[in-house]
Amino acid sequence: MAPHAPPAPEPGPPADATARLHAAWLGRAAGCLLGKPVEKLPLPAIRALARATGNWPLTTWFTAKGLPPALAAAHPWNRRSATTSLAENIDGMPEDDDLNYPLLNLLLLQRYGPGFRTADVGRLWLDELPAGRTFTAERVAYRNLLCGLEPPFTASHRNPFREWIGAQIRADVHGWTHPGDPAAAAEQAHRDATLTHTANGVYGAMFTAAVIATAASGTADVHRALATGLTVVPPDSRLSRAVRFGIATARAHPDFDTVADRLHTAYGSYHWVHVVPNAALLAAALTHADGDFSLSVCRAVSGGWDTDSNGATAGSVAGLLAGRPERIPDRWTAPLKNRLATSVPPFDGTGFDTLATLTHRLTRQEAHRT
Repeated sequence: MAPHAPPAPEPGPPADATARLHAAWLGRAAGCLLGKPVEKLPLPAIRALARATGNWPLTTWFTAKGLPPALAAAHPWNRRSATTSLAENIDGMPEDDDLNYPLLNLLLLQRYGPGFRTADVGRLWLDELPAGRTFTAERVAYRNLLCGLEPPFTASHRNPFREWIGAQIRADVHGWTHPGDPAAAAEQAHRDATLTHTANGVYGAMFTAAVIATAASGTADVHRALATGLTVVPPDSRLSRAVRFGIATARAHPDFDTVADRLHTAYGSYHWVHVVPNAALLAAALTHADGDFSLSVCRAVSGGWDTDSNGATAGSVAGLLAGRPERIPDRWTAPLKNRLATSVPPFDGTGFDTLATLTHRLTRQEAHRT
């Protein structure tokens, strides 16, 4: 479904747009990295691990230092992440699909421009994305491409994951490159998402792209950004209802643990990677944090479910709102060492400052084409 009732485009980005994008890239990486060690863990386990090391409410990186052995054995860290994402082990940003997809979308716009087709997304993936670094809906769509299917059948054919969070984690670049134009960002995200997802899976990408485009304008607060995101998705969809519920719950309760508990009561029947509960949590975390960077990523992660993906998107939005890298606390940015590891070969080892420059160049390129 294409976006409907879009708001009019806002003025273009200010002169410091590259700095804002730099903060967004750093925010996405930091939020993702914060959530990596507790991905898949149930909410009580996340709270127990953090409390045991004096880190609850969550304010900084998870650590194994001082953790009682029995608790560590009862709630083991995400096995693929602990060696790179606990406070004592962080040495740059490790490889993660939540960063791979924004990098792929930079390549997408470089090669095909803003008028890319959904089939171009699939072609790019076959060229640049290792099959082993795809998961859930993306892996099924990749398999369908190899079997000769074309979009939109790549998303629907034998794909039980088509309403999960995968398309939403690919939406950032569409928002970053359309500052102040949420409708265009959502439409571009729609073309990307329909390779792999349907219905609410697509709406999650459109909502996120519009939120990010609004935040990227430099003229909106987080509450206006979330409200604008809701204008590009069907108001009677489960995604829209979940976002509204998340916002309302965050406004009603000053204690975020209570907010998270109410969300888990309402949406606990969903799989932890489904877009609906995660969108509700993302909206609640951003609302509750009121634009504060540290609170945004910590609340998104402390709410559980898909912790690294929610942390990444919250960090992207909060980074845009911060406006400059130096406005993000150093504890989040210094361990990244301006170095990103990735499965997308052209970008392995690239710095976040370089990525911001490349993203801004694509933003100016799109403005020139329109």
